[in-house]
Amino acid sequence: MTDLLYQTDSYLKEFDATVTAIDAEARTVVLDQSAFYPGGGGQPSDVGQLTMGDVIYPVAKVKKVGADVLHFIGGESLLPNTGAQVHGEIDWERRYLLMRTHTALHVLCGTVFRDYGALVTGGNMEPGKGRMDFEFERLQGELVGEIEAAVNKEAEAGYEVRIKILPREEAFQIPDLIRTKINLLPEGITEVRTVEIVGLDLQADGGTHVKNTSEIGKIKVVDYKSKGAINKRIYIEVE
Repeated sequence: MTDLLYQTDSYLKEFDATVTAIDAEARTVVLDQSAFYPGGGGQPSDVGQLTMGDVIYPVAKVKKVGADVLHFIGGESLLPNTGAQVHGEIDWERRYLLMRTHTALHVLCGTVFRDYGALVTGGNMEPGKGRMDFEFERLQGELVGEIEAAVNKEAEAGYEVRIKILPREEAFQIPDLIRTKINLLPEGITEVRTVEIVGLDLQADGGTHVKNTSEIGKIKVVDYKSKGAINKRIYIEVE
């Protein structure tokens, strides 16, 4: 079982860990703890490196399987043995841009839900840009312009972003905690991680975020499309 350090500290760039399992054929390493985000909720996994002595192991991808986080190792160096001590480093520039992007999407989600009552039907992101699908019947240029102005006003307001991990029963007493059209949380999850943009948005989420919306920068709506009768897609970029 890997202790997920990123869940409580998204700003952790480096960490020390012990190798608990390896798969030489798949070139994966499992650690007792990790700050690497393993992907999920539309946010891609982190990349970076593990170091053991003079050997640097590129981490090309990270994936959560059950209670373990698999670190996919690039290169050809022999993998460290079980029990070895390694030092992990995240590609911080990429991660921080993803944090800004993910928080920008939450500002978009919270603003659209507050102003129009539209639920999210899908979403995805990469560093610096993302898209979110909403349950809108109509979405025209004038409305998109209003949404862009509103989300930038909220981001510039400098709302604190708070992370909590709550028992499932307590979390589901929060009104509108699930902002997606379908509840994607598996039944077996006993604890729910929540992300609150204080004064604007509160929802279940497993990704990494900035501490304050003022860190996001300018949010640009760069495109919008109809993806169905009541499914409209908004594309954003952060500067």
